[in-house]
Amino acid sequence: MQWQTDWGLRGRMALTGFLLFALYIVFAGLLVAYFGNVIPMLIMLGGFSLLQYYFSDTLALKSMGAHEVSEDEQPALHDMVTRLSRQADLPKPKVAVADSRVPNAFATGRNQKNATVCVTTGIMNTLDREELEGVLAHELAHIKNRDVMVMTIASFLSTIAFIIVRWGWLFSGGGDSRNQAPIWVAILVSLVVWAISFLLIRALSRYREYSADRGAATITGKPSALASALMKISGRMDSVPKEDLREQAEMNAFFIIPIRSGFIGRIASTHPPTERRIEKLRDLERELETA
Repeated sequence: MQWQTDWGLRGRMALTGFLLFALYIVFAGLLVAYFGNVIPMLIMLGGFSLLQYYFSDTLALKSMGAHEVSEDEQPALHDMVTRLSRQADLPKPKVAVADSRVPNAFATGRNQKNATVCVTTGIMNTLDREELEGVLAHELAHIKNRDVMVMTIASFLSTIAFIIVRWGWLFSGGGDSRNQAPIWVAILVSLVVWAISFLLIRALSRYREYSADRGAATITGKPSALASALMKISGRMDSVPKEDLREQAEMNAFFIIPIRSGFIGRIASTHPPTERRIEKLRDLERELETA
């Protein structure tokens, strides 16, 4: 299979980007109308987001308790990543391992030349070689599609809106109600902006999983391997202790399969249903067999 540009993904990125841009222009305009010059605040928050984006791989690995491993430590894992990266026409990313019973994997990094693929010890103990290759190929497809960069940028002003809602609510109590009117307007507008952008970003996130699945099938030529891996991982999630799941719930958007527990797992899904992903992969397998 040859790698093909996913115009569906690009179209959704463009549409989501346009809608978010329009939404944030209105948002910034309303803030300026009520508070005057908010540019310094936006610049400051933008600076923090830029730092987060630049050090996204380090932050993600530390949050998971993961560490980069050398070829001497994990020769088989490095061999798989090297070969799959070559097949995907990508620079080889760094390889990391997290000591966790949760069978999962994720990719992080600001671009294709500064990326890291991380797997847990749980997933290495769960999957066979072909299945693990399917998962690694899925993460490499995320890197090739620049998903980490896109989701970080898309989430920027949504995060600002959330901060205004959270801290505006805390500091709105007491004082002259007339002076508080602009604060409540800002909170209301920010809440609406955050809710709409939240839904748009989650919809984009779900589609990018389908795209990464197709990319993995293209890289390995074996859609069934990833389908089998998804079935195994999904089945193992039920046997993982709840405290382990809660510890990693914040990384849902990056995982091969999301953790469906805790607050984040209840309010929204960053991933489509595993059953639907498996069904699409099996359709791809049939297409290959009849080609």
